[in-house]
Amino acid sequence: MKSKILYILLFAIGFTGAVNAQLNNYKYIIVPKKFEAFDAMNKHQTSTLTKYFFTENGFEAVYDDALPADLVNQRCLGLVADIIDGSNLFTTKVAISLKDCNNVEIFKSVEGVSKIKEYNESYREALQKAFVSFAGMNYTYDPNKNDLVQKEGPVTVSFKNDVKSVKDPKEHVVEQKATTEEQVYKSVEPKTTTIVKATEGVTLMESIPTGLLYAQPMENGYQLVDRTPKVILKLEETSMEDVFMTDFQGNNAVVFKKDGKWLLEYSENGKKVQQELNIKF
Repeated sequence: MKSKILYILLFAIGFTGAVNAQLNNYKYIIVPKKFEAFDAMNKHQTSTLTKYFFTENGFEAVYDDALPADLVNQRCLGLVADIIDGSNLFTTKVAISLKDCNNVEIFKSVEGVSKIKEYNESYREALQKAFVSFAGMNYTYDPNKNDLVQKEGPVTVSFKNDVKSVKDPKEHVVEQKATTEEQVYKSVEPKTTTIVKATEGVTLMESIPTGLLYAQPMENGYQLVDRTPKVILKLEETSMEDVFMTDFQGNNAVVFKKDGKWLLEYSENGKKVQQELNIKF
């Protein structure tokens, strides 16, 4: 319990400090094809999703059977990801743990929770919420002077047609082929459409208005409205104080308080973007 509180505090005070600096010392995140918590390879797409979410947060994630040459020679360049599964019959609960080459836990995320009945969707939502812990870290690999970086390609290749995007399960149909000879996760791309995906109750916009936004309480969070009143964002509560999940431009985003200011953080063209919000609760 003390450990969990420590992680929450570190995250809530600004996503920086000792934990962020510590993660910057590692070049890779190693994602197992099969986590110990599950009885099958990539069960509920947990390996594919974990690798994807790490990549979205700026980390270089690799599968455990496709290690680059420098990582093969220096295993301490990478942290091994693990999923801690505390799910029960009605609720999916997962947290992400990162351990170094000496099996010492370096970081543990908050617990992501989902009550969706369908397993794949439930684990996807729970993992997405757990990865809130990595949002805003601005991770950048800071190599030690003694690191011998090699540029050779990977030693082996697996999941050769990895999922390119899992932002919306309706946009990509994932075909799983599981045999003893080959394990393939193939992304079947849909045809291009001119339809713009809209978030329920919220009109998609290029940017958030700079004027005052009023926070109106609703179930599991708040909705932010302008003076019109027009709904601008819907904020979903998390297990952390002053940290909310939301949708912006049809993608997942996070709203949090830092140094007395409310910030919206989202991904744009693979880069993290922050925008200050003027919120009155």
